[in-house]
Amino acid sequence: MFFSMDYFLLVAIPGMVLAGAASFFTKSTFQKYSKVAASSRINGAQAAHTLLERNGVNDVKIEMVQGFLTDHYDPRSKTLRLSPQVYEAHSLSAIGVACHEAGHALQHAQGYKPLSMRSQLVPATTLGSNLSMPIIMIGLFLSGGAQGAGGGLGQILLLAGIALFSLTVLFAFVTLPVEYDASARAKKLMVSSGIVSHQEQVGAGRVLNAAFLTYLASAISALLTLLYFLFKAGLIGGRKD
Repeated sequence: MFFSMDYFLLVAIPGMVLAGAASFFTKSTFQKYSKVAASSRINGAQAAHTLLERNGVNDVKIEMVQGFLTDHYDPRSKTLRLSPQVYEAHSLSAIGVACHEAGHALQHAQGYKPLSMRSQLVPATTLGSNLSMPIIMIGLFLSGGAQGAGGGLGQILLLAGIALFSLTVLFAFVTLPVEYDASARAKKLMVSSGIVSHQEQVGAGRVLNAAFLTYLASAISALLTLLYFLFKAGLIGGRKD
């Protein structure tokens, strides 16, 4: 009733394949360049500090956070949090990831609009992520072959759930330029700030390119799911099942 074979063939399986391939490529690329030390011999935390300082940002805290590749920048507290394998390591992988996160801090300092938009979307996206699927499930159940009030209510709930889920899709696509821009800044500034050489930037850049693919895979998977639900609601491709 809820998910036909088309869902698994056109949405679930392709989404899992994309996510799995992107994750594997990111981890394998990170591991490859984690064995290559930068000639500067500085670690990830020092690289992030240097990049920020040399570009006029001096009010960002840098601290360690547990987990594997849990690195992120928190604009609310102006804190750059780096995982142990990035914070402490001297590798091109560590420096690439650290400079990417520092790129987000530069975006924040310079008022980069897509980053501000993404931050503003977080509360609504969290709500949509938590509520959309249960509401969609109930809507599909009530509208599945039901007549009269039950079917009408089911369609209303289905559309409401789709609207909530669309917030997560919007967030995923707004994230793409934010992540791409942070990597572009990192690739350029890690050289101009004297953190790595032009030759070393190639390896660090490959780590960032691989990481971007995970965001792209997530956005595509979310879009495929949204299109499926729009089809089930009869909004695209004819009538719903």
